[in-house]
Amino acid sequence: MNNIIDMNDKEERKHFKLRNIIKYSPTQTLVLGFLAIIFLGASLLSLPISTNNEVVTSFLDALFTSTSAVCITGLVVVNTLDHWSVFGQLVILVLIQIGALGFMTFLALIFILIGRKTTLKERLVMKEALNQNDMKGIASLIKNIVKLTFIVELIGALVLSFVMVPEYGLINGMYKAVFHSISAFCNAGFDIIGKGSLIPYVSNIIVNITISILVVLGGLGFTVWTDLITSIKSKLAGKYSFKIMLKKLTLHTKLVLIMTGVLIVFGTLFIYMYEYDNVQTIANLTQQDKIISAIFQSITTRTAGFNTIPLDTMNTATQIIMIILMFIGGSPAGTAGGIKTVTLVILILAVVSEIKGKEKVEVFNKTISNGAIKRALTVVVIGLTIVMASTLMLTITEKFSFIEVLFESVSAFANVGLTLGITFGITAIGKIILITEMFIGRLGPMTIAIALLLRNKNQKNNAINYPEEKIIVG
Repeated sequence: MNNIIDMNDKEERKHFKLRNIIKYSPTQTLVLGFLAIIFLGASLLSLPISTNNEVVTSFLDALFTSTSAVCITGLVVVNTLDHWSVFGQLVILVLIQIGALGFMTFLALIFILIGRKTTLKERLVMKEALNQNDMKGIASLIKNIVKLTFIVELIGALVLSFVMVPEYGLINGMYKAVFHSISAFCNAGFDIIGKGSLIPYVSNIIVNITISILVVLGGLGFTVWTDLITSIKSKLAGKYSFKIMLKKLTLHTKLVLIMTGVLIVFGTLFIYMYEYDNVQTIANLTQQDKIISAIFQSITTRTAGFNTIPLDTMNTATQIIMIILMFIGGSPAGTAGGIKTVTLVILILAVVSEIKGKEKVEVFNKTISNGAIKRALTVVVIGLTIVMASTLMLTITEKFSFIEVLFESVSAFANVGLTLGITFGITAIGKIILITEMFIGRLGPMTIAIALLLRNKNQKNNAINYPEEKIIVG
């Protein structure tokens, strides 16, 4: 009799789990999870203990800050150092870390620490969150991601402490070093220096190089990390030569590394040329500092949100270049925003193939699938639509120039956090628009679209094939 009851209980639990899986798709669970973290963070930041003056922060401002932290953006409507207490800053720091790695990664880490196995649904959500093609080795990947993240952030904090401890004292200096190391690696762009982001360190080589390396590492993506570490281990073990090691890298890694390098060089050259004679930015700096500033701004513009030179005094041409870099963003499966580097390179390769009259898009002796090309095109079209629609709405609600609201809109959507100085004066409606952009940008336009349309990404295509008909294009 007891055996029959046990079997019934097992069947009931099995059906209950099955109903839960059917009720919310992995994509929807991911969206709802991020929303829950954002509102929890906003609630904590609304408390008097979160501010220096122990006053209640309006929920909209708290929600804006929480969204910016979880979506690792860095846009703020109140000064992080002056407004938030240590408790409030720590809440923001935790939200940044959770937002960068994903709430499911933290949940999985807790499960691993307490010895609890993850369910099928949880693994599906983790796969979606990390942008992986399958669930194979997902637990091992999460362990490696968390381990490497904390190691890199610790090293970054130690290096930054050599600058900040002598300036702010042992405790405060270490705290600032840890805060900025995490913020940089997570590509968040939050700072607790004061007004003007990292402008006081425009000539400090240690800060510039350390922050730049942290930003690049975070923006490359965890998939690239894994591939590079595996290849480097093989090279050190003497299995492959350096040339073969490079060939062994996946196509994704090759495209990310090449496009990242190209964009950094491209951004550096344009910022250096356009701002060289601008006395309000880099004209009065030494030649070395001009180059360092241009490199730093090129790297952080695509995703991190730090700046060592005032952005509102830049030439309009430079601001336009920065808008383009922000919209592109970093790379998939990492802490960066934007449409992503791989998306851009796929579209470029598709255009080149079409011009050359090739039927397939090929690179490094590999063929890129039509599905990847369509997805890349979809991401860009949806991204442009969201940015332009938001910009148009902001031109109605805000009393700023078009270039200022466009800059702010792209910065929010691409989760960058750079601003021309208008965020503090933005209206309530404007804040809601930017909050929405930050959220969509962090999870990705495709993820939001799939969640809202209740589309199953794994569903089979309709078996019916309709006849083709030629249309005129171009």
